[in-house]
Amino acid sequence: MASSAIASSSTPFINKLFVMQKDVGLSAFSSQPSLCIQTAKKKMVSKKIFSVMSPQHSERKPATTGSVKTGMTMTEKILAKACGKPEVTPGENVWANVDVLMTHDGCGPGTIGIFKKQFGQNAKVWDPEKIVVIPDHFVFTAHERAHRNLDTLRDFCIEQTIKYFYDIKDRGNFQVNPDYKGVCHIALAQEGHCRPGEVLLGTDSHTCNAGAFGQFATGIGNTDAGFVLGTGKLLLKVPPTLRFVMDGEMPNYLLAKDLILQIIGEISVAGATYKTMEFAGTTVESLSMEERMTLCNMVVEAGGKNGVIPADKTTYDYLKDKTSVPYEPVYSDGGARFLKEYRIDISKLEPLVAKPHSPDNRALARECKDVKIDRVYIGSCTGGKTEDFMSAAKLFQASGKKVKVPTFLVPATRQVWMDIYSLPVPGSGGKTCSEIFQEAGCYEPASPSCGACPGGLPDTYGRLNEPKVCVSTTNRNFPGRMGHIEGQIYLASPYTAAASALTGYVTDPREFLM
Repeated sequence: MASSAIASSSTPFINKLFVMQKDVGLSAFSSQPSLCIQTAKKKMVSKKIFSVMSPQHSERKPATTGSVKTGMTMTEKILAKACGKPEVTPGENVWANVDVLMTHDGCGPGTIGIFKKQFGQNAKVWDPEKIVVIPDHFVFTAHERAHRNLDTLRDFCIEQTIKYFYDIKDRGNFQVNPDYKGVCHIALAQEGHCRPGEVLLGTDSHTCNAGAFGQFATGIGNTDAGFVLGTGKLLLKVPPTLRFVMDGEMPNYLLAKDLILQIIGEISVAGATYKTMEFAGTTVESLSMEERMTLCNMVVEAGGKNGVIPADKTTYDYLKDKTSVPYEPVYSDGGARFLKEYRIDISKLEPLVAKPHSPDNRALARECKDVKIDRVYIGSCTGGKTEDFMSAAKLFQASGKKVKVPTFLVPATRQVWMDIYSLPVPGSGGKTCSEIFQEAGCYEPASPSCGACPGGLPDTYGRLNEPKVCVSTTNRNFPGRMGHIEGQIYLASPYTAAASALTGYVTDPREFLM
């Protein structure tokens, strides 16, 4: 068993060392030997650390093209290009040209109303091919007002000839709706709307999910979205960048959810307020696109404006059959100015959960072994992707046991739903996720949607309508987030969620994976 990275919830790290920090301000961090958590301070401070890291042996060279005078971060470069300037600096306000605007059934009607009021009842959107409308939040419900939201979206998309409207008319069987996709953030990726170097805005806080593709992606409100509908531009303040360098081989019991819970637990839910969270290092480079999405998806839980990961071969391979639109990736310069840089040795971490009622209420899964639970929920943009279900199925298969609490499965998209029923789980002898889930006693996978993650209406599948305790792969555990205000939600990886389903208690997945 790997040594613990966190001694207890009250003393989150093994060692305490006194470290003299250089007064670097906004300058780039050097490649000298460093602690895995390294921050810029002006005086002697006591820092809690994970482990000591080896020296960095290489760094990116500064850009040599254009008229850039100072090294810039990825986010700064993207926004500079979007506003037509050679360079921008943190805190500067710029008019950025938007490449893609996304809205859904939750915020779309409000956005449309503002657009009509401000630009006129007969106004036309700036570009009907750069707007993506995706119903996903309140689709499978009998509530008439939710149905009216969908009607409003449909009427507007027909009126404006919106090219990318993923409509659903028959809610009784999503499969007979050829255009319906599911959760907006995963559908954006699967349908090729996420591209390196671009600006993607959406009326949903987890739009930052798309930063996994090396683009600037963030959530905006209905008023801003209404303005973008009419102009294709938005005034944005350039955020400073926090850089998280994660190195080390991922243990077979960890997933990206553990990594982001570790980071949020370290910097708090306000630690990245209006800042970019840039992820780099050998660990990040080894992650699949879906795991990278998990990292970027939850930066907003630390207050982040956006998350971003450098595009590489993994990115290009994912996009190869999804888009024919040309794109231009950008990378942080060697002399880029990072507000702070954190270094983390991933090999020292253990499976984590975020206890009620905050994503930064971090604890080791094994520390919560006495917490009795009522159900498990596997789904959402954060934890309802194909690889999330593959991971859960892998653990169920390894255990050979049946679940002891109701276990809800809600695929993020139509494609994920199809994968659950068709793709063999590695090492299972050809069994699919659906077969393994059935053998383990889970509920049958539901229709793809946001499901109970945002709470939703009382008839929402998997919703906490009573004050129950739930281990969930979703992204938020605030009071009332999944329904009942007294519900208790433990955020966890698919491994930890599956292990907990098998025992009826919050459970470290190493009990079944090692």
